[in-house]
Amino acid sequence: MAHVASWKKDIVKEIVDDIQQYPVVAIVDMQEIPAPQIQSMRAGMRAHAKIKMTKNNLMLLALDEAAQFKPGVEKLKEHVGGQCAIVTTDLNPFKLFNKLKATSTPAPAKAGQIAPYDIVVPAGPTPFGPGPIIGELQKLGLPAQIMNGKITVKKDTTVVKGGEPISPELAAMLPKLEILPMEVGMNARAVYGDGIVYGLDVLDIPDDYYTSMFATAAHDALALAVELAYPAKETIVPLIAKAYRSASALSVEAAIPTKETIGALFAKADSQMLALASASGFTNDDIAARLNSVAVAAPSAAAEPAAEAEQKADEKSEEQTEEEVAAGLGALFG
Repeated sequence: MAHVASWKKDIVKEIVDDIQQYPVVAIVDMQEIPAPQIQSMRAGMRAHAKIKMTKNNLMLLALDEAAQFKPGVEKLKEHVGGQCAIVTTDLNPFKLFNKLKATSTPAPAKAGQIAPYDIVVPAGPTPFGPGPIIGELQKLGLPAQIMNGKITVKKDTTVVKGGEPISPELAAMLPKLEILPMEVGMNARAVYGDGIVYGLDVLDIPDDYYTSMFATAAHDALALAVELAYPAKETIVPLIAKAYRSASALSVEAAIPTKETIGALFAKADSQMLALASASGFTNDDIAARLNSVAVAAPSAAAEPAAEAEQKADEKSEEQTEEEVAAGLGALFG
């Protein structure tokens, strides 16, 4: 049987102990992150998480052993590969994902890397004075010229399309133009918590996604309950207000006088009188003056009193208690 180095056993045991101690475990991508940035990220995560980088086969062994007391954690094995680390933490999976995402920082592109988006060199002066570098810029397809003692790019120019490889010449030039198109950071590949392995499709959501979703659901449920006239503690006030508005509108339409609707009924009658006078040709000085003042609004004049009555009823219903509204309903039909 092959001898296993003691240091390997110690690393596996340390990872297993960490998995046992912390409720959440993650596999994190560490691809192409410079060592100084890794140290900085470690320091930023130290209060809530432990980051362990080691050989992938040792991580796989540790996950197998940890599965004895945390069933399901072994599913993280399929995400172990390339340059990665194992993170153990007391943060919930979503907070951990956001904290890891916040470690991302702009970085220069390397030759052969795939552009994450269209890389555009903006129009305007560059950091360079007149010199042979203008020829290098022109070779990259940049319309460069000397203006006011600076090499200037005449117009916004796309130097590489998203999804295409970045050439060595362009990779060398972009940092000089202060363009850092890449991002480096600890990106979670998958996170384990409470027996569940969460993928990026679940973790990578806006902070307010669920609160907004629940707020929308609550609003829609209330609207549906009111529409169906379903009585409940949350719906009784809007239901009574709705009934009051409907009763007021019906009272105006049916010309039933009450103290709440008498003003709207007089306004409606007055409007109808003016419309009738206009249609029949009857006039006197008073009617002629009033017809002239409302000529533009005349086509909709008959509909306005009912709308005003409904608005007044709405405002009044907000001011009244449920008992007052109930009394008002009785008055309408008493």
